Amino acid sequence: MSSGTEVLKALADPVRWQIVCQMAMVDELARNTLEDTLPVSKPTISYHTKLLIQAGLVDVRKEGRNSYYTLRRRVLRDLMDELRTLAPGPRPVQHAPARVDAAGRELVLLTW
Repeated sequence: MSSGTEVLKALADPVRWQIVCQMAMVDELARNTLEDTLPVSKPTISYHTKLLIQAGLVDVRKEGRNSYYTLRRRVLRDLMDELRTLAPGPRPVQHAPARVDAAGRELVLLTW
């Protein structure tokens, strides 16, 4: 398992952050998508994806000459949990389905 410091170091670079953000939007991201969307060379993409894989943030699947990347979301959730232990506070509220009264008006729960 990756350490929090390795993950944070991997996320600290702007190019790697862009890669992770793109991966977060899909289940699997093709390498050629990164080549088309990032303003860096192919060798630079290889370098950054290698570091993300080493940090445990990304899995890679090869199919012929193509590579496909998957974000290991569990690693990010574990990091967030680890950070919460350093600065505990209220956890984000899970949004429940809207409730309505007998007249069909939406009830609002105020919290602070």
